[in-house]
Amino acid sequence: MKKIKVANPVVEMDGDEMTRVIWAFIKEKLILPYLDIDLKYFDLGIENRDKTEDKVTVESAEATKKYQVAIKCATITPDEDRVKEFKLKKMWKSPNGTIRNILDGTVFREPIICKNVPRLVPNWTHPIVIGRHAFGDQYRATDVLIKGKGKLTLTFTPEGGAPKTWDVYDFKGDGVAMGMYNTDESITGFAHSCFNYALSKGWPLYLSTKNTILKVYDGRFKDIFQEVYDKEFKAKFEAKKITYEHRLIDDMVASALKWHGEFVWACKNYDGDVQSDTVAQGFGSLGLMTSVLVTPDGKIMEAEAAHGTVTRHYRLHQQGKPTSTNPIASIYAWTRGLAFRGKLDNNAELIRFAETLEKVCVDVVESGKMTKDLAMCVYGNKVTESQYLNTEPFLEAINQELRRRLG
Repeated sequence: MKKIKVANPVVEMDGDEMTRVIWAFIKEKLILPYLDIDLKYFDLGIENRDKTEDKVTVESAEATKKYQVAIKCATITPDEDRVKEFKLKKMWKSPNGTIRNILDGTVFREPIICKNVPRLVPNWTHPIVIGRHAFGDQYRATDVLIKGKGKLTLTFTPEGGAPKTWDVYDFKGDGVAMGMYNTDESITGFAHSCFNYALSKGWPLYLSTKNTILKVYDGRFKDIFQEVYDKEFKAKFEAKKITYEHRLIDDMVASALKWHGEFVWACKNYDGDVQSDTVAQGFGSLGLMTSVLVTPDGKIMEAEAAHGTVTRHYRLHQQGKPTSTNPIASIYAWTRGLAFRGKLDNNAELIRFAETLEKVCVDVVESGKMTKDLAMCVYGNKVTESQYLNTEPFLEAINQELRRRLG
């Protein structure tokens, strides 16, 4: 068949371990035979990040700003053991965090639903999207050990002004303390990202906070979202017959369990971290989850696999032993990025290709062909080898079905 011409480049960020092995197969067998595409390649494998003093990560993020679309493989965030294993110069930061800070985006996670993979929450018949505000709060906090008696205070010194101090607590003995922050600029960007994403899905948006307890801190999130909605999005939402609402986090968690799905849930940083895993597991598998980073203006996207590098399977792969690793989230990193490229370029053929490849993944699983992690969801821990496929045969089953459909 004639290859689909992709007018503008896409940034490709390669990764680590088992996901890197799978990534190469996806690119060579499921993407390049069908697309005439200019991929701007960046090797974000841990060895190359170390070799380039992590400049390659910054360069890949800057390229994403230029070309508007990036597709990222899972990468290692090194701990002390990894520093020793790879003889690294230092404990480099999370590439995802670096890219997120440069793009100033919001991470949206959405489950991939296969009818034969049982859900822990049976009434979740349609996807729930978690939008995580990936800035500040506990993740940028200053946390300290307190020794002995004394008074803890919080001081802000405005530029060119007199310091202002708040009493926090009178310690009678040892303890712990934490100071954390956020900015109006970041919260406003988060609001724009979430409203734009809900509009693109045609689904209602809910923001959850605990503003009854953190009246000022969480209240700021509530107020900024309401201001942005009233000024810029209310008419657009009403035209699409969708709604926006703020809810307390405990009420939102309870409601989400009762609803069927089809909504976007805007979460503060820590809540989003926790709830995205809850939602993934509730839909059946952490391996069936998409993850996209979208900028506040909705014009730049980076799509990635929502899981790690599958180290345990990579160790088996290195020994020449068979593995059964689920590649679907990595495939969806490609399809979501390509569909966004198609949307930006007004390329209906490219969007159709991405949608077809996604449908092939779901249909292959629903036909009974799946990797071991999904087979365990379906058949339980006593799954036998006849009930699942190893990594390469599963990828080949997707490859054959895609070739059949695109003929």
